[in-house]
Amino acid sequence: MLELGKGFTFVKRQYPLTINNVHYHVDLVFYHRILKCFVLIDLKKNSVQHEDIGQMNMYMGYFAIEENMPDDNPPIGIILSKNKDELLVEYATYGMDSNLFVSKYELYLPNRKELEKLVKDILDDEEN
Repeated sequence: MLELGKGFTFVKRQYPLTINNVHYHVDLVFYHRILKCFVLIDLKKNSVQHEDIGQMNMYMGYFAIEENMPDDNPPIGIILSKNKDELLVEYATYGMDSNLFVSKYELYLPNRKELEKLVKDILDDEEN
């Protein structure tokens, strides 16, 4: 996890949450000390579907309401997927101005290449 860079603190793998008596698990949860926000990572073995983005936005809404402290920034969601030909990284930005994300948050988050390497390593470890 050191590949993620400075400021990341690991919170939990398979973070459980319950919404309307339905149980969900966020694959990886970090807290970024510099950005003062949770970073939620969802790993997909197949291509990202619109349902995956909706699910991530639901997770982010949950964290914004239930887990954030009053001075925390909105959570960031990252969907990492590996289909047979390519890796895909999607950022979900629930309740966040996309200009703010580009100007501030991208400075402290791993770039797409770093995230692609991370998901490849994680998925390769799971297959072995």
